[in-house]
Amino acid sequence: MRSDLLQMLKQYPIIAAAKDGPGLDEACRSQIRIVFILFGDIVNLPSIIKKAKNCGKLVFVHLDLIEGLENKEIAAKYVKDYTEADGVISTKSNVIKAANELGLLTVQRFFVLDSMALEKAKKHMEYTYADAFEVLPGVIPKIIKKISLLTRTPVIAGGLIIDKDDAYSALHSGATAISTTSKSLWNL
Repeated sequence: MRSDLLQMLKQYPIIAAAKDGPGLDEACRSQIRIVFILFGDIVNLPSIIKKAKNCGKLVFVHLDLIEGLENKEIAAKYVKDYTEADGVISTKSNVIKAANELGLLTVQRFFVLDSMALEKAKKHMEYTYADAFEVLPGVIPKIIKKISLLTRTPVIAGGLIIDKDDAYSALHSGATAISTTSKSLWNL
């Protein structure tokens, strides 16, 4: 499945980032193939993921945003054992490593807000187990290009991508795909 992720990102470069139930409903009705789940808690997460899976989506859970889960390795085990998620997203390298070892697909998220954050991201990229990197905010073409040249791992641009120009700019700058909560982009 890991080898298929790059192909899927290239074929379907728009990722629905569902931040609530209505957003997930819309993602299910769309042609989107990949959904990032950005909401929920440990009680309702399995049903949220099941709903997305029943719609035929590849589902990633952003562990840092799920109420009741900590940024620890055990969160990846919970997702593996109690949900149907295909993968996880986290800003924490230890969580990404644990999820990868459990056989889950992984996306490591980086907030690149200044040159120090960029340097820190570069170091993590050298030693990461991630199947893809998500760079936020995704509206900085120069940084997306720089990061995409540093790695062979797919780069996903996310955050503040609100219109077609933002999406195309990120993709043309080297991002393999973009993630967005902007529903108007989900059927590009």
